[in-house]
This record gives sequence, C-alpha cells and structure tokens, in this order.
Amino acid sequence: MTDPLKERLEKLRKFSESAKRRANLYSDVANIDDAHTARSLGALQKAPAPGKKLQKIGFLMLWVPEPTGVTCAIGGPMIVAGRYLEKKYNSATIHDIGHQTKNTFSSITDIKKSVLD
Repeated sequence: MTDPLKERLEKLRKFSESAKRRANLYSDVANIDDAHTARSLGALQKAPAPGKKLQKIGFLMLWVPEPTGVTCAIGGPMIVAGRYLEKKYNSATIHDIGHQTKNTFSSITDIKKSVLD
C-alpha cells in the first residue's frame, strides 16, 4: 500500500520540475541575442493592447465638449468595445508568461516546504 502523502509529494515534485524547466526555457528565449530572431520575437516581447487603446480614445471622445453630441455617441460604444477586446484579446508577452511561471514555481516550492516540515 502506498502512502497518499508520498504520492502527493511526488506529484508536487513533478510540478516543480516542470515549472523550473519552463522558467529556464522562457528566460533562455528572452535572452536570445541574434538580431533576426530578436526582431521576429519582438511581437512576443511587446504585444499590442488594442482594447486599452480603444478605451482611451473612447474616453477622450466622450469628454470632448461638442455641441452636437456626436463624439459622445461614438465614445460610449468605443469604450464598451475596448473592454470587450481587453477581455477577449490576450496581450500577454513572453515576460508575463515567464513571470507567472516563476510565481507558480515559488508557490509549489512553498507548498512542498510546508508539507515536508
């Protein structure tokens, strides 16, 4: 009969090793120094955020004083569309992915330490 605690520790160890490998991979990819590769990975390092831009333009149009109110009629839907795009469009960069992986790795390490102690 196997100990459920040992099984759980083994799963945590596998998760920890996987997170460590991913963090190393992402940091290696981020440190690539080739000019052509760096240019092609630029989209991953500086992802556009169309939802935020659309929201900003919508707020600007909403607050512009205009007697006919056309900008107010256009600004509101632009803000709503920007919020929708912000929810649906993933503007995560490779830096964000690496940062989240490191956070996951540290959480797994903390759990493992608390279980072992």
